[in-house]
Order: sequence, then C-alpha cells, then structure tokens
Amino acid sequence: MRSLPRKESLYEQTYQALREAVLSGRLAPGERLVETVLAEQLQVSRTPIREALRQLQREELLILGPSGGLHVPVFSEQDAAQLYDCRLALEHLSVMGSCQQASASHLERMRDLVQQAEQLTSIPLAEQDPQALLDVDYRFHHLLAESSGNRWLVSLLDQVFDKMVLLRLQTTHHNPGVLEVRVEHRRIYEAIARRDPILATQFMSEHLVASKARVIREVQQMRQGQSA
Repeated sequence: MRSLPRKESLYEQTYQALREAVLSGRLAPGERLVETVLAEQLQVSRTPIREALRQLQREELLILGPSGGLHVPVFSEQDAAQLYDCRLALEHLSVMGSCQQASASHLERMRDLVQQAEQLTSIPLAEQDPQALLDVDYRFHHLLAESSGNRWLVSLLDQVFDKMVLLRLQTTHHNPGVLEVRVEHRRIYEAIARRDPILATQFMSEHLVASKARVIREVQQMRQGQSA
C-alpha cells in the first residue's frame, strides 16, 4: 500500500484504503494486521489506523485471532453454507423484484455484464483473471438487487457480498475454476428479460446452490491440504 494524500479526513482515507486492501485480496485471508506496519505503509499515525481497524472489525471484515491480533477472516464450510443460505433468501427477492421493476437500461447493463463474463471465461483457465471475474459477478448480482427498486434489499445484500468477496478470494486463489458465471448468469438475465419471475427464481436457485456446492468443496479440500 502507498502513503495517503492529505485531502479528506485521515480516518476516512485510512478506512477506505484498508477496506479496499482486504476486499481486493492484497491483505490475504488469515493475514494478521499490525498497527505499526500499517501506519508506516500509509504514512499516518496509529490513531486513524486503530479507528479504521475497529470499524472493519465491526463490519466483520476483520476478526480477533486466538492470540488477540486482528486477522483477515478465513471461512469454514459452515460459514460458506450460511452465507449462501442468506444469499438464496435475499436474491430470490432480487430476481422477483427485477422481473417487475427492471428498466430497459437495467436490462442492457445486465446483458453487457453477461457478455463480459462470457469473454473473461472464453480464454484458457490458466490465463483467466479471478479478480476480474469476481468483479463482474458482484456487479451482476448487485445490479439485480438495484433493479428491483428495493433499497433495503441492496443494503442488506451489500453486507453479505462483502463477506462473500472474502470467501470467493479464498477459494478462487486455490482454484480459479470454482467461479462459474458464464452460463448461469445468462439464464437468469434471459428469464428477467422475459419478465418470468418463476423461471428467474428457479435459475437463481440453481446458480447459487451449484456455487455453494463448489465453494464448500474447495474449502474442504483446502482444509484437508493444510492438515495433511
């Protein structure tokens, strides 16, 4: 990370810099955060660092480790299953609302994101960029919620999505092929474009259930590899 310019409040800049570092994977799952090191990297005092770390801990983007230090979370199979269960409930509302409320502009942006995912996954797996795919996946699902017209749903999903980003970084780093968005996103988009809430809900369920199974399998394999 680089030092921060003195424009906005140091706390806000520090918080945003650390949050982005966690959600981009530059601070890796399991990594411990040390105040003195972060303060030196960002060229700020330890006070804004401490305040920013507390806020990230409140958001559960950092957790207290057994030794007392703050760490980027490493998710278990149970964490993964429960996060996906939350998404299933919330994203059913997304697609049902989207079928009723999505504008022509929303549908055009959905189609663009589907095409971006198809382009990203058309290249050999070894050359794919997991971070770019994660970004497209997030933007697609966020747009579905946005197009539903339910701002409270968007807010709730954003809280879940933050944790999902950490979970997906953890698993895609281990296996980039765990993220399948090409076919599954297109089916959801086409059902919404046809204003078919039953089919859209079915395809969303199939997408998230399949994704849940892939991610849990990867988490299990990672744990087994660490204990071997």
